[in-house]
Amino acid sequence: MTDLRHYDVIVAPVITEKSTLVSENNQIVFDVARDASKPEIKAAVEALFNVKVKNVNTLLRKGKIKRFRGVKGRQSDVKKAIVTLVDGQSIDIATGL
Repeated sequence: MTDLRHYDVIVAPVITEKSTLVSENNQIVFDVARDASKPEIKAAVEALFNVKVKNVNTLLRKGKIKRFRGVKGRQSDVKKAIVTLVDGQSIDIATGL
């Protein structure tokens, strides 16, 4: 049984040109909760996708200042996790949970 907290840790997979390039190195990129730690991210990925995680790298992308109809606004900060899987393991992002 998976803990419901795991669904709060992993927000969404990141599907960009750069993330598909790193998928060749057995890595997957996820948007994660801002307060999630590396051990929490590792536990969530292992529980939700039934894979073995080798390493977790995180980064915090600062939100940009954007204008909409002349009004300044700020996008929210996003925390990303680059999860490296053990050799032989894979996650098919297209199927979802």
